[in-house]
Amino acid sequence: MSQVTEVDFLALIKKEDLLNRSLALLEWDEQTGMPEAASEYRSEMNSLLTELRFETANGSDMKNFLTYFENHQDQLSEVGKSVYQQAKKDFDLFAKIDQDDYVAYQKDVSKAYSAWAKARKAKDFQIFAPSLEKIVAHLKQFIPLWQKDEKTPYDVLLNQYEPGMTVEILDEVFAQLLAGITKIRQTLKEKGTEPEIDFLHRFVSKEQQQQFVRALAEKVGYDFKRGRLDDTIHPFMTGINRLDARITTRWDEHDFMMATFGVIHEAGHGVYEQNVDPKFDYTNLSGGVSMGIHESQSLFNEIIIGSSKNFWQTNYPMFQEITGDTFADISFEDFYRSMKQTKSSLIRIEADPLTYPIHIIIRYEIEKELFNGNLAVADLPKVWAEKYQEYLGVTPANDLEGVLQDVHWSGGSFGYFPSYALGYMYAAQLYDAMNEDQDVEEILLTDDYSPIVKWNTEKIHQYGASKQPNWLMEQACGQQLNPQHLLNYLQKIYFDVYQVK
Repeated sequence: MSQVTEVDFLALIKKEDLLNRSLALLEWDEQTGMPEAASEYRSEMNSLLTELRFETANGSDMKNFLTYFENHQDQLSEVGKSVYQQAKKDFDLFAKIDQDDYVAYQKDVSKAYSAWAKARKAKDFQIFAPSLEKIVAHLKQFIPLWQKDEKTPYDVLLNQYEPGMTVEILDEVFAQLLAGITKIRQTLKEKGTEPEIDFLHRFVSKEQQQQFVRALAEKVGYDFKRGRLDDTIHPFMTGINRLDARITTRWDEHDFMMATFGVIHEAGHGVYEQNVDPKFDYTNLSGGVSMGIHESQSLFNEIIIGSSKNFWQTNYPMFQEITGDTFADISFEDFYRSMKQTKSSLIRIEADPLTYPIHIIIRYEIEKELFNGNLAVADLPKVWAEKYQEYLGVTPANDLEGVLQDVHWSGGSFGYFPSYALGYMYAAQLYDAMNEDQDVEEILLTDDYSPIVKWNTEKIHQYGASKQPNWLMEQACGQQLNPQHLLNYLQKIYFDVYQVK
């Protein structure tokens, strides 16, 4: 390399980013419309792009740039320095992995989604198990190459989704969270009054739901000119870039809440991606900083805003208008209380806000044992059922209700699930901090939620991946992760709904 310049370095980073976004677009297509028979061809396409991305991110050109700028960071702009730090982190993560091994891993991951989808249809984990065995074996091969200061193998995986997070921290935080939620649930059982819920499963057509949820998504800041809503098996958001952040959902015409809360959840992810500062375009900083911070934005929408009585007071009339006479006989108070009913359930994405973190704790304990202990893939359905019985008092009737319900493991996303609970706790902290600057509940009585979006953009969105989670929470809230904010919020909501005095 003759003359080393930031322009050439950023050009290489742009190439890597475009390859990443191309792979993301293929993944979106695979989960929204790709014919089932195309799986083999798609895995070849993914393998080719993965190989090109690996070569770009870990090849000699990148190594030369990183070596040079390690001692010449004064030649980099502010953005260039942040890009360099992220590129070095990524390079250190994958440089030790053999390229053929990594491509083989990506090919197995590509095939795994199709196997998972088939297993769901048959409600049979054994169809998916061979693919999952391969993914876990690959990760166990990579972990020693990734491991630096992490104390356990699972810490290595956690750190990839939430930098700085450890089993030691999560064990303590989750113990506090589980104890607090259990206490609230016990109080509701002993002193609470159950809301009426019979009307919740009245028929609401897909078209009516679409009209309602699109309006809600726009209210919470999602820009459909820079996004779209599609159908899928398992809801997700794919950020192609800040001008193309796509959301998905699934529909049930006898359970309007599933798509309603699912869409505003994914819209929160989309709003985050749509409001990253344009100066990070075509770089490794143009997405969210961590899955925990990303989930803080989606869960802020779904649960913090979605649990607000003021939010529903302003939007229930629109829902009634769209659904005609279907809910004309239901008062606002009864409607709101019904949506906040809490009960033990089997499906994570359909869980109520109070029991939701328990679903995450179960998955965390399973993943931890899979990588730090002796749990075998073949035993996952059995252990899954045992933990649901222990923590929630329910047992899945089949693998679809149990171990096959989430898509994450088919994509190799081990260490991801704790992000949901972290995001939930972050969201509650952000809500309390936001209320120090403005009255959030008063804003939710209006039709203009832009002050909420602007606050989150100023504190979180604009930075993309250029800051660490701890830095963001410190500057936004003045403190690190504290589960008590969430416990206080849940107690306030549920004591009101269940009329606990």
